[in-house]
Amino acid sequence: MRNLRLLRTGGRRSAASLGTPQCFCLSAERGAVLVGSQYGLLELGPAGDSVTREVSLTAEGFMPEDGSGCIVGIEDLPEQECVCVATAAGDILLCNLSTKQVECVGSVDSGLSTMSWSPDQELVLLATGQQTLIMMTRDFEPITEKQIHQDEFGEGKFVALGWGKKETQFHGSEGKQAAHRKQTEVSPTSSWDDGRLRVTWRGDGQFVAVSAVCPETGARKVRVWNRELVLQSTSEPVSGLEQALSWRPSGNLIASTQEKNNSYDVVFFEKNGLLHGEFTLPFQKGQVKVNELLWNADSTVLAIWLEDLKVENSNPNSYVQLWTTGNYHWYLKQSLHFGSLEKNQLVSLLWDQENPYRLYLLCQGWHYLFYDWHWTTDHGMGENSQHVANVAVIDGDKVLVTAFRHAVVPPPMCTYELQLQQAVNQVAFHTDPKHSGDMAVLDADNKISVYRYGQSVVNDPTVRFGAVGGSGFKTAVETPYLDKTYRVDVGSDYNEVMNPLGLRFLTWLPDDSFLVVGQGQHTAQSVLHHLTAVPHVAGAKEGCLNLRMSVPVHGEVISLCCSPVTKTVALQLADGQILKYLWEASVPVLQPWQTSSGSAVWFPYPCMQTSITRIGDEEVILGLTDRCRFFVNDVEVASNITSFATCNEFLLVTTNSHTCHCFCLKNTSVKALQAGLSSAAPNSETLCKVERGSRIVTVVPQDTKVVLQMPRGNLETIHHRALVLAQIRKWLDRLMFKEAFQCMRKLRINLNLLYDHNPKVFLENAETFIKQIDSVNYINLFFTELKEEDFTKTMYPSLNGSSNAQPRQHPDQKKINLICDVMRVAMERIDPQKYCLSILTAHVKKSPPELEIALQKVHDLRESIAQDVKAVSAEEALKYLLFLVDVNELYDYSLGTYDFDLVIMVAEKSQKDPKEYLPFLNTLRKMETNYQRYTIDRHLKRYKKALGHLSRCGPEHFSELLNLVKDQNQYCEALKLYSSSTQEYKDISDAYGEYLIQKQLHEQAALIFARAGIFAKALDAFQNSGSWQQALCMASQLGYTKDKVSSLAQSMAGKLAEQRKHAEAAVLLEQYTQDYEEAVVQLLEGALWEEALRLIHKYGRLDILETNFRPAILEAQRSQMIFLDSQKTAFLHHKTRLQVVRELKEKACESLQDYETPNCPELDLFSETSSVVTASDMNSKYSHSNSRISARSSKNRRKAERKRYSLKEGSLFEDTALLEVLGENVRAVETVKGDIHILLKQLVLFGYDEQAGALQQALEDVLQLIETSIPEIWTPDLQQSCVNPVLGPNSTANSIMAAYQQKRMMTPIVQDPELLIPPKLNKNLQWKLHLLQ
Repeated sequence: MRNLRLLRTGGRRSAASLGTPQCFCLSAERGAVLVGSQYGLLELGPAGDSVTREVSLTAEGFMPEDGSGCIVGIEDLPEQECVCVATAAGDILLCNLSTKQVECVGSVDSGLSTMSWSPDQELVLLATGQQTLIMMTRDFEPITEKQIHQDEFGEGKFVALGWGKKETQFHGSEGKQAAHRKQTEVSPTSSWDDGRLRVTWRGDGQFVAVSAVCPETGARKVRVWNRELVLQSTSEPVSGLEQALSWRPSGNLIASTQEKNNSYDVVFFEKNGLLHGEFTLPFQKGQVKVNELLWNADSTVLAIWLEDLKVENSNPNSYVQLWTTGNYHWYLKQSLHFGSLEKNQLVSLLWDQENPYRLYLLCQGWHYLFYDWHWTTDHGMGENSQHVANVAVIDGDKVLVTAFRHAVVPPPMCTYELQLQQAVNQVAFHTDPKHSGDMAVLDADNKISVYRYGQSVVNDPTVRFGAVGGSGFKTAVETPYLDKTYRVDVGSDYNEVMNPLGLRFLTWLPDDSFLVVGQGQHTAQSVLHHLTAVPHVAGAKEGCLNLRMSVPVHGEVISLCCSPVTKTVALQLADGQILKYLWEASVPVLQPWQTSSGSAVWFPYPCMQTSITRIGDEEVILGLTDRCRFFVNDVEVASNITSFATCNEFLLVTTNSHTCHCFCLKNTSVKALQAGLSSAAPNSETLCKVERGSRIVTVVPQDTKVVLQMPRGNLETIHHRALVLAQIRKWLDRLMFKEAFQCMRKLRINLNLLYDHNPKVFLENAETFIKQIDSVNYINLFFTELKEEDFTKTMYPSLNGSSNAQPRQHPDQKKINLICDVMRVAMERIDPQKYCLSILTAHVKKSPPELEIALQKVHDLRESIAQDVKAVSAEEALKYLLFLVDVNELYDYSLGTYDFDLVIMVAEKSQKDPKEYLPFLNTLRKMETNYQRYTIDRHLKRYKKALGHLSRCGPEHFSELLNLVKDQNQYCEALKLYSSSTQEYKDISDAYGEYLIQKQLHEQAALIFARAGIFAKALDAFQNSGSWQQALCMASQLGYTKDKVSSLAQSMAGKLAEQRKHAEAAVLLEQYTQDYEEAVVQLLEGALWEEALRLIHKYGRLDILETNFRPAILEAQRSQMIFLDSQKTAFLHHKTRLQVVRELKEKACESLQDYETPNCPELDLFSETSSVVTASDMNSKYSHSNSRISARSSKNRRKAERKRYSLKEGSLFEDTALLEVLGENVRAVETVKGDIHILLKQLVLFGYDEQAGALQQALEDVLQLIETSIPEIWTPDLQQSCVNPVLGPNSTANSIMAAYQQKRMMTPIVQDPELLIPPKLNKNLQWKLHLLQ
C-alpha cells in the first residue's frame, strides 16, 4: 500500500566536452561521477557545472584521436586511488586523476567487450573478442580463462531419479497432449540486440551471470559461473530472450526481458537456470525495447530503461520506469519520460550503493541527474465519521483506491481504480476535512487530474470497481468522478537540463489551490510554487493552473505536510530546519517553525515522514527518519519506531519489537510520550502486539480500525484497545448504548464498563439502555457479566489519567444489586412480559440470589389464565431458570417456599426419580403445618428456622427440640425462643452449661447456671474457674451453714495457695475460717511482709514474729544474695566470652582484607561477593534449620526457637546468643529491685542492719557492673546497624562493600533486631536506704 515519493532531485551539467559520454560510474567522493568518452575520462564534481578533473587517453595513445575509440568498462578503485578503464581495443588502464598518470596493466590482443568488477572489488571479469572469459584478481593476476559457449549444463545439472515418464506427469491446464508436443525451435534474438555480452554479479559476489548470443541458434543464453569461473548452470531455452540482465542483490532472481507473441515481459531466472515468474510491461509488442535492467541495493526496486523502436525522422523517446513488488504483484511506481531530443537521450543509469533509493542517470548532452525516493503511504486526511479512509496505490497508469471504512481489501485488489491517460507519479488527497476523499493525480505528462466525490450523476468511465464490484452485488461505496484536468507548465524549461520529475510534494490546500516544490537555480535550492486554477474556458479539454506565487527556499525541501485541522503547512529542509508556510496571508511567506518557548525547530536528522498534530495545547511537528528515529519537534522520543499515524487526538506507532502503541495526545506532554515509549507495561491499554514487520497503513477516524501491512504485502486489521475504549467512552457519553454494546460484544470488552464509565448516568438512563438494546438475550448477557469490581480502576483505567468515573450514588449498596434492582424496575415498567427472562436473571444475579422470588414469578406465570401470544410460558421460564441455577439447588429453594405445586414443577424438570420425591412430599402433606415446616427446614439444614417452627408445635415436641439443639449446638437461638421463667428455658440452660463445661469454659457455664437458678452446678463451676467470690455468693444462695462455708473456704484457699495466689488465700483463711496463723503463713510465703505484720498486730499474735516472721526475712535475704551472686558471675563470664568472639571475627575480617592486593584486582570482586555470600550462607543455614524443624510439634518448635542462637563455643551465632543471655541477665536483676527494696525495709525494722547492708551492697555492685558494661556490649555501631542494616531491600553492592570496609560486616546478621538494642535500666526507682549507706 506504499508509493515511491520523490524526495529530492538534482542535476549537473558540464561545460562542452569533446565527444559523447559512453559510460559512467560513481566516484568515491560523495556526489561525484566519473564519465568515459571516446577521448578520455572526466570527473563531474558534486557542486557546480564544471569538470573538476580530466585525463586524456588519446594523448597517451591508448585511444585513437579520430574519436572511434570506445570505453567498455570503468570502475573507481578508492583503495588504489585510481580508476580502472577498459577499452574496446583490449587495454586495461589505471588512471590517477590527481597526477593524471595512466598505466597500462594489461592488454588483450583480440580486444575487450566487457569489464565487470565483483561487488567486493576483489575480482574482475573480462570478456574478450575471442568469446572467452578471463577472471583476474584485483592486482590483475589471471586466475583462469574459459570459453563463453559451453556444451555442458554445469555443475548444478539436474539428476533424473527415474520417477515415471514424461507422459505420466501432471501437466496442469495444458493437458496430456503437452507430453507429446515436440520441442519448438528457439527463435533467435531481436534484430536490435547489440549482441554484446551482459555480465551481472550476485550481491555477495559469489556468482556471476553472463548473457551471450549462442553462435549456433542465434538466441541468448544465460550462464552462471562461480568465482573460480567454474560453470554452475545454463538457462533453459527461452525464445525471444533479450540482452538486459540484472541479478537481484538478495540473490534469489536474475531479471531479463523476453519478447513473446502477444506481450513484452520481464522474466526471472533462478540460479539453476529455470524460469521463475514474470510480469508484463505496459507496451504493445514491437513498440519499445529494453536497454537495461537494474536492481537497487536493497532489492526492492527494479529500474527499467526503455526506448521506442519505430520512430521515423526523429530520435526515439527514452523512458525509465521503477517497478516494485508486493503480495506477488508488480507495480509500476514511477515513470520518467526523457523525450526524443538527442541531448536528452540516456547513456547509462546507476543505483547508489549506500543510499538504496538514489538513482543516477547520464544523458548524451553531458549532464547527469540524480533522484532520491522514499516510501510513503498516500491516504486521506479526514477526521470525521464521513471520511472513508481512502488509501491510494500507484500502479502504472492506474490509481488503486481502497476505502478502508467499508472494506479491508488486500492488495493488489482495491475498492475501485482510476484509469488515466499516462503513468502516474504522485497522488495528493484534499486537505480540507469536508472533502478528504477528493484526489489530485500528477502524471508523467505533468498533468493534474482532479477527482471529486458527489455532484456528478453520470458514472465516470475512468473509474471502475475493483474487488467489491460485479457478481450482481450492489455496491454501497460512493465513487469519485473526474472533475478537471490541468496542465502544469511550472518548472519545465527545456533550455535547461531536462528533468522529467521537476515537481514534487504535490499538496492540495483547503482553498482548492496547489503547492508543488521545484528545483531552484542552484543545486541546494528549491522553489515553492503556489498554483491556483484559472476559471474554466468552455470547450477546453484541460484547464490551466495560474502561478499565484513562487517562493524561493534557501535549501532543499525534503518533505512537506499540511494539517487538515489547523491548516498549517510545514516544510523540512535537508539540513533539518522546519519552515512554516503562511499560505492564507495576503502575501504568503515562509518563516521558521518555533516552539511555544520561542526557539526554532531543527530535526537533528532528515525525516522521511512528517506530520503536524497537537500535543496538549501546542502544535508540534512529528518526524520519522529512515533509521527508525522518532522526533517531536527537535526532541527524540524513541529510536525504534517503524511507522506512525495520527488520528483525532491519538498517535499510533509501530516498533521494532513488533508492538503497536497508542497514545492520547490531549492531556499529555513530550516527556510523558518519551516515558510511555521507553517503558510501557506489557498489559497496558496503550500496547498491542502485532505481527513481525507490521507497518501502519491508515487509521479509520471515529472508529476502532487500524490497518497494518505485513512485509509480504498482505493486510491485517486490528482494533487497538485504546482506540476501542476511547470510542466506547464517546458513545456512552452521548448515550449511544446500542453502538457501545455491539462494539464491546464484538471486541470482547467487559460489559461492566457500560455502568462503571458513569454509574449515575447509567442508572438515570436505564430505560434508554433497555430500549436501545431491545434484546432479551443481550440484556441477560449484560447481567451475567456483572462483577462487583470497578473496571475503570482495574481493567480499563483511563488512558489520559482523567477518570470519568463518578462517585457511587449508593455507597452502602452493592453494585450488582443496585443495577439489578434499577433495571428490573425499568423492565417491569416497559414490558414485564417481554422481559420476563431478564427480570428472572436480575433476581438470580443478586447477592444473595432471590431465588424464592424468581420461583414465585414462575409459579405466577403457571397460574395466570390470560396468556399473551408473545409472553414467555412458565415452562420456558423454568427451563431458563434451570440454565442459570443448579437444578438440585433450585429444588431445595422451591422446597423452602413450602409450596408443593412449585416443588413438583421443579422436580419434574430435574433428573430426580418420582419414586424418591413423591413419597417424601406426600408424607409432608399429612403433617401439621408447623411440624411440616420444621421437617422441611431440618431437611434443608436451616436449623434456626426449624427451631422456630418446632417451638410452636407445643411441649410434647420439646424433647425433640432439645435433642436438635444439642446436636447442632443451637443453644443461643433456642434460648431466644422461651422466656427466662419457663422450665424449657431452664432445661436448655442446663444443657448449655454442660456443653460449656465440656469446652472447659467453666466461668461462662457458671454464669448460665446462675442465671437459670441452678446454683449447685453454678457453685462447682465457679470453684473450677477460680472465681472464689462468686462461689461464696452461690453458697449463700444455697443457704450454706457457717461450718460448710468454712470448709468451702478452706478447700478454696488450698487451691489458691497451689496457684501461688497467697494474698487471696490469706483473705479466705482470715475472713471465713478465722485461721489467722495460717493466713500469716500464706502471706509470708508470698513475701507480703507488710500485710503479714498488719495481721500479726491486728490479732495480737506477736509470737509469730519470732517463730515465722524473722526466720522468713532472713531466708529471703540469703536467697537474694545467692541469686545476685549467680547473676553477677554469669554476666562476667558471658561478657568476657563476647569480647573474645568479637576479636576472633575482627581478625578473620582483617585476614580477608590482606588478600586484597593491587596486583590482584579480581579479589576486589571476590571480597565484595564473599561478604554477600557469607551473609546469604548464614541466612540459608538458618532457613534450612527452620525448614527442618517446621514439621515438629509446637512444644519442640518452641524449644527449637529458644535454641536458635547456640551458646556453644565456635557456633555460627555465638555472639548473638551471648547478647541474648546478657540481656536476660540485665532484665532479671532489674525485676528484683522492687522486691529487694521492700525486704531491706523489713530487715532494718527488725535490726538486721548487717544483712540488709550486705544485700544492698551486693545489688549496687551488680547494677554498677551492668551500667558500665552496657556500652561495651551494645556498641554504637551495633545499634546503628539495627537502624540501617547492611543487607536489606535498600542495600546495594556498593553499600555492602562500604560497610565491609568499615568492619561493619562483623555485626551478626540476626533474625531478631531487638537483640541489638541495649535493655533499659529504670533509674527512677529509689530502692536504696540512706541509713545503710
